Amino acid sequence: MAEKSQLSCAVDWYDDGLRLIFRYLIGTRPKGKFMKHIVFLMTVVVIAKADCLAKDRLPNIVYLMSDELAYFELSHMGNPHLRTPNIDQMAREGIRFTQALAVAPVCAPLRCGLMTGKHMGHASVRANDGGTPLRADEVTIASLLKQQGYVTGGFGKWGAGGRGSTGVPEQHGFDLFYGYYDQVHAHSFYPPYLIRNSEEVPLAGNQGGRSGETYSHYEIVKEAFKFIRDNQDRPFFCYLPITPPHGMYDIPANDPAWDVYRDDAWMDDKKIAQDVKNYAAMVTMVDRNLGQVIALLKELSLEENTIVFFTGDNGGQDRFRSSQYPRGFFGPNVDPRTGVEFRGGKGNLFEGGLRIPYLVRWPGKIKAGQVSDLLCYQPDVLPTLAELSGARTPNDIDGLSFLPELLGEQAVGKPQVEHEFLYWEYGSQVAVRMKNWKAIRTKRNGEWALYDLAADISEKHDLAAQHPDILDRLKQFAKQSHDPVQPGSYQGRALHERDRQAKWGSTRPPQQKRKRVNQIRVKNRIPAKQMKVVEVSSERDVAGRDAASAVDGDSRTHWHTRFSGRLDKHPHSLVLDLGGEFEIDRFYYLARQDESWNGTFAKTRFFVGDSSEGFGEPVVETQFEKVRTVQSVPCGTPVKARYVKIQVLSEVNGKAWASAAEIAVGRRAVD
Repeated sequence: MAEKSQLSCAVDWYDDGLRLIFRYLIGTRPKGKFMKHIVFLMTVVVIAKADCLAKDRLPNIVYLMSDELAYFELSHMGNPHLRTPNIDQMAREGIRFTQALAVAPVCAPLRCGLMTGKHMGHASVRANDGGTPLRADEVTIASLLKQQGYVTGGFGKWGAGGRGSTGVPEQHGFDLFYGYYDQVHAHSFYPPYLIRNSEEVPLAGNQGGRSGETYSHYEIVKEAFKFIRDNQDRPFFCYLPITPPHGMYDIPANDPAWDVYRDDAWMDDKKIAQDVKNYAAMVTMVDRNLGQVIALLKELSLEENTIVFFTGDNGGQDRFRSSQYPRGFFGPNVDPRTGVEFRGGKGNLFEGGLRIPYLVRWPGKIKAGQVSDLLCYQPDVLPTLAELSGARTPNDIDGLSFLPELLGEQAVGKPQVEHEFLYWEYGSQVAVRMKNWKAIRTKRNGEWALYDLAADISEKHDLAAQHPDILDRLKQFAKQSHDPVQPGSYQGRALHERDRQAKWGSTRPPQQKRKRVNQIRVKNRIPAKQMKVVEVSSERDVAGRDAASAVDGDSRTHWHTRFSGRLDKHPHSLVLDLGGEFEIDRFYYLARQDESWNGTFAKTRFFVGDSSEGFGEPVVETQFEKVRTVQSVPCGTPVKARYVKIQVLSEVNGKAWASAAEIAVGRRAVD
C-alpha cells in the first residue's frame, strides 16, 4: 500500500530542487565546467525522482478467477487425481482463505457482485442467462481503479452484459476487454471469433464447437501477458476471469499439461471418459497459467509491487458422477482427507454451491504460509482494492475490505472488520449467514432450515425448531436485504444473440440437430400469414423467440416470455388480429418442440372480440397437458370475431414463463 504522504513530500522536494536550479541557470547563465556540474546535478535529481515514483507507485493488481475450479480440486487440498503445483506454491508463499464464499452459486450474478461490491439482494444481475447487463451508471472495481490512474484490462469471460447493452466492460472502467461477453459463447474454446471492446476478432480455422485450429484460451492468455508487458511502467489492473476448466472439456493434445499425468495409471484406463481426462489437463493448464503470470512479474521486476489473487468463481459441480463416484470423479465438494462433504453444489445456496478456493500473494507485504478463517465473499473485493489504491468506496455496496487480514492490522493501521451478516438469493432460494449460523430457504414460500456450520458443515441437521430466536433474526435480515432487481438494458440484441450462436457456429453436433417436429396441419385453420400479433404482455425481443413466432406457421420457432433482466410473471397474454371476421369454432396449441418444457401452457383462457381492446368473458377455459403433440380446444358454440386474446394463467412446471411453438384458430369463413 503506497505511503502517499511520504511520496508527496519526496516528489515536492525533488520538484523544488529542480526549480531552484532552473532559476539559477536563468539568472547567472553559467558556462564551462560549472555548467557541466549543474547538468550533472539536474540529472541526479531527475533520476532520484523517477526512483521515488517507481518504488512508491500504487501496486499492480492481478485477479485470476478460474471458472468452476472447486475448493477440493487442488492438490494441496489432498485431491488424489489433480495436479496443481503452482497453486500449491502460491498457498505456501501467500495467504489461503478457508471461508471465502461466492456471492452467487452461478456465473453471471457472481461476476456482477464481484465487480460492483453488492450482494444479490441489491445487484443488477441476478439471472444466469449470460446476457442480463449492469446498469449504465454502476461503479465497478475497474472504474474505481481507473480514477486512481490504473490502466485496466480484462481477459476471459465477462458475463455481466452482452454486446449492445449498458453492461459491456468498456463502459464500466475497462480500457480493454478481450474474450467473451456472453457466457454461452464462452462454452466453446474454438469459436469463430472473440470480442475486443465489442468488436469481433476472427480466430483462424475455427467454426465453433469442439475443434478447430485456434484454441481461444491461448489467445486470451497471450493478450493478458501482452497487457502486462505493455503497461509495466504504470499501475495496472489485470482481471483474468478465464473459462477453463468450465465449458466444453477441450484442450489441445499437445498442451504441456498432459506431461504432468504421463505416469498416472488412471489416464490409461479406457473405462474413464476422455472428458474426465481433459478436465484434469485443463485444471493443470490453469495452474501453469498462474505460474506463467508470476514468472512474468519476476522477469519484469514487478513481483514485489504486484498483488496476485487466485480464486474459483462459484462452488463446485459434481461432474462425472457414477455409482463409484456419487459426488463426481474428482470429488469437488468432498474433503479427500476426511470424507466430509459440502452439501449441494453449483446452482444452490448450500456450502457446495458457495465455497471457493481463494489465495492471495504479495511478496514482502503478505506474510507467507498463512491460513485465514475470515468469513468473506466476493463483494469484499471492491472495497479491499479501493482501500489498497486510495479510492473512495461507493456508499451503496455490501462488501467490507479485508485488507487488514491480507497485510496485517499494524501495516494497515486498523483492525479487520467482520461481517455481522452475509446474504444470498438466487431464483427461489434465499440464505443468510451470521458467523457459524446459516439459515436457508430452498423454495419460495417454503420452510426455513437452520444449520450450525461449526458443528455441521455438511448441513444435515436442521436446528430451526431448537433455535427459533436465531432463525427469526436471520429471516429479518433476509427480508430487509432484498430490493426489486433493476437490470441494465439493451439497445438491440442482435449482436448478443450472434455471440450465443457462435458457441456452435456451423458445427452443431448430430445429437443437437433439430429433429422432426410436430406441426398444426388442419384444414379449417386461419392461414398463419393472415394473422398478426397486435399486443403481447411479454416476449424475448429476438427473432425466433418473439411473439410473432407463435403464429408464423413454423413450429421450429417459438414465442417465449421475457426472462433476461426482468422476469415477467403470469398472467401472460397475446392478442391476435385474424385479418378479417370469422366464425371461430376451436383453438389449437402446440408446445415448443425442443428439449425444454419451459413455458408450456397449463391453465389457459381464450377470449374473442370485435376490437383488440373489447374482450368480455372467456369463450373457453382449458388445462393443457404436457405433451408435444397438437392440442385442440373446441369453443362449444361457434362465435363470430376478428380478434382473439389468449391468456396464460400457469405453466406445466409451475414456473413463471409462457411459450408456444404455434397457436392456431379454427374457423368457418363468413361471407
